Amino acid sequence: MDHSSDTMVPLETLRAFDAAARTGSFSAAAEKLNITHGAISRQIAKLEDWLGLKVFDRGARGVTLTIEGNRLHLRTAEAFALISSHSDRWVEPRGTAVVRLTSIPSISGLWLMPRMAALENDPTRLRIVLEVDIRQADLADEGIDLSIRCGRGGIPGRVSVQLFEEQVFPIASPELARNIGRGDPARLLKFPLINDSDASAWRAWFAAQGMDYRPRPQDRRFEDYNLVLDAAAYGLGIALARPPLTGHQLKSGRIVAVDERTALNPVSYWLDRPIGRPRTAAADLSRRIAAQAGLSAEKIEGFIEAER
Repeated sequence: MDHSSDTMVPLETLRAFDAAARTGSFSAAAEKLNITHGAISRQIAKLEDWLGLKVFDRGARGVTLTIEGNRLHLRTAEAFALISSHSDRWVEPRGTAVVRLTSIPSISGLWLMPRMAALENDPTRLRIVLEVDIRQADLADEGIDLSIRCGRGGIPGRVSVQLFEEQVFPIASPELARNIGRGDPARLLKFPLINDSDASAWRAWFAAQGMDYRPRPQDRRFEDYNLVLDAAAYGLGIALARPPLTGHQLKSGRIVAVDERTALNPVSYWLDRPIGRPRTAAADLSRRIAAQAGLSAEKIEGFIEAER
């Protein structure tokens, strides 16, 4: 078999192919994997593009394997059987009440985890498969129901709704806070400032105080906000609190506010889903996430009902 690159085809693509081959139907495969018919079609198209040949003949009553498709299915069936025989293999739960949700590490650990039990159990039982990822994945192609992310707006090819914004303010370890003291905003520039993925939040905070800020050699940057909080707690500099991600840290006293002045972070939080009708469980989880975020019922229903 010839294919267009040496990159390995994703496991989700092979899983979709295997389900379609076994059921003889993209619709039945979608039902079996609890993803949409369109997601199966896209995965098969991706596989055929990668191979450079057709694996299915499409017909009015379903699909049948081509000769090359049958050869591939024999190999993938053997591979899946080998994987399943491994006693330590993690089996991802599947079912109508299972929802695949993806987010970045900071949101996953600081916002989702404290709410996970409520999201899964109130009012009825759901099972959330949480995938922690920093990529802007193709939700439909990867069979992901929902995504929570930080950003500045909607992403093309997704249905998006803004969950909440945040008013940021400076924080530091209790020891460093004593050295910083109280006073005008300029006093903070005597100390290293800690940024996350970029300097936009600090620029917004200083701009709100009538000052300009550009990162300096003594300042630090950490891509993940969990590390930003750790760096602040260990006295490496001054960070910005991003409510509600920092509520527990502030309550425990691990970090404290060093200035009460706030500014609107240019980045806000968004709930995304693939275009098309969401599964019932995904719609249910969307409503629960919206309730936790304080989003109105009208806005979340608009998000669920939107076709694009």
